[in-house]
Amino acid sequence: MADSLDKEQVRTVLLAACQAIIDAKEELGEADRATGDGDHGQGMANGFGAGQEALGTAELGTVGDAFKTVGSAVIGTSGGASGVIFGTMFRAPAKVLKSEVLDAEGYAQALEVAAEQVSTRGKAQRGHKTMLDALIPAAEAARAAVGDGLEATARAAAEAAEQGSAETADMIATFGRAKSLGERARGHRDPGSISVSILLATIADGIAQA
Repeated sequence: MADSLDKEQVRTVLLAACQAIIDAKEELGEADRATGDGDHGQGMANGFGAGQEALGTAELGTVGDAFKTVGSAVIGTSGGASGVIFGTMFRAPAKVLKSEVLDAEGYAQALEVAAEQVSTRGKAQRGHKTMLDALIPAAEAARAAVGDGLEATARAAAEAAEQGSAETADMIATFGRAKSLGERARGHRDPGSISVSILLATIADGIAQA
């Protein structure tokens, strides 16, 4: 367990997060077919595959550069609204992660600015049955756990994201493609929220192993 990660450790953690999304392509596609057009898994795998490739060789001045590299690749490759939103989720932390180490405070700030920028970019809010129903609770949980160190902060965020994603199954979609389904969207988790849960769980695991 480390109180902080250096930029090379952050690279390793984010490479694993990219791989987790690639591995979840079929799961994410199936989730999206229930409420959308089914392309979320393929789009995310394309984007985070490009993110993994770019991050593998990127020159990192700060830990924020690692997040930005992934985000830029996702935006450039994933396509559609999800590509822009998930790219924003990863690019946004570069605004606050300006040092060569990632600690609990930095990770909490990263999730907070990611949630803020995603909400601003996508015009969605908590309760709209989107990825924000996982990302906003994750940011709040991370902030509450900062005093317990980086690993606890990351784990709290991951657990809150998973709970938030699970709760989207009980929501009626009020945003995006699934909005037209109304009550028919109930019973299905939002695929974007599942992606957030996978990413944050993998990051938490990587931090624990560092």
